Amino acid sequence: MAAQPDIAAAPADGLAQAQSDARARRRRWLLLAPALLTIGLFGLFPLVITLIYSFLSPGTYGGVTWEFSTNAYTQFLFERDIFDDTLAFSTTYLNIFGRSIGLALVATIGALIIGFPTAYFIASKPPEQRNIWLFLITLPFWTNLLIRTYAVLLIIRDEGIINVSLMQIGLIDRPFGMLYTDGAVFMGLIYSYLPFMVLPLYASLEKLDFRLVEAAYDLYATRFQVLRRIIIPAARPGIIAGCILVFIPGLGAYITPELLGGGKKLMIGNLIALQFGSSRNWPFGSAAALILMVVVMAALLIYVRNAGKAGVRHG
Repeated sequence: MAAQPDIAAAPADGLAQAQSDARARRRRWLLLAPALLTIGLFGLFPLVITLIYSFLSPGTYGGVTWEFSTNAYTQFLFERDIFDDTLAFSTTYLNIFGRSIGLALVATIGALIIGFPTAYFIASKPPEQRNIWLFLITLPFWTNLLIRTYAVLLIIRDEGIINVSLMQIGLIDRPFGMLYTDGAVFMGLIYSYLPFMVLPLYASLEKLDFRLVEAAYDLYATRFQVLRRIIIPAARPGIIAGCILVFIPGLGAYITPELLGGGKKLMIGNLIALQFGSSRNWPFGSAAALILMVVVMAALLIYVRNAGKAGVRHG
């Protein structure tokens, strides 16, 4: 006689599986708890405070007054007349945001132009030599950003190495004014964030099969065709990551425009620090910080959306 299936064993097995899954979920949540707690405590909680402060009124000597107000956002686009309290459109802060976006974008392009051949040079070297070159690229990060920015200041000032050398060889009669200009800020941003461009590019180019490059040359492809059809597509993830890693911190830079721009070339980071410092307008400083965050998030969302469409088009 054939053995009958144990009907009671099926629910017991299902219950044991459910209990095992529940234990696995609890274990995963326990492992994630420290990271989630850190993000919530040092990321989300300060962001919530900033959001609340942006809708309050500024205190007389700093801080905030717990009265709801949207003046911080109004101040960004309009200037209030002190006599009749009317509002007039003002581009003062828009110009600061525009200058910041422009400098960060130009610095990102400059870092890409310098970083791409550097990363390709490192990736094309034998494996035993790559670590030495990567060490040299990351070596400036061993020094504080403030000290590195001061080093740039000492190089480009009127009595710096560049001006002194040019005067000694007779190319110029008097120092060429480079300090406290947009060009000085541009140089400082590239110097500060160039490794953020080189390392992602190297990580992508390291995976490139250079036999494809040799095969393309064997098929009489020009250097430009090899670059456009083989090297750049392989490096595209690194290009995207490097541009993001340079553009975002460059947009909110504080030390570089403060020292190399002399406080005359304000960027968004300087504007926010000024509101929390001498201006003592914490709500407007909070609003400016949130507007900066929204601009960055919008740019990233637009990129992700376009990148997704491009991926669908190309299969």
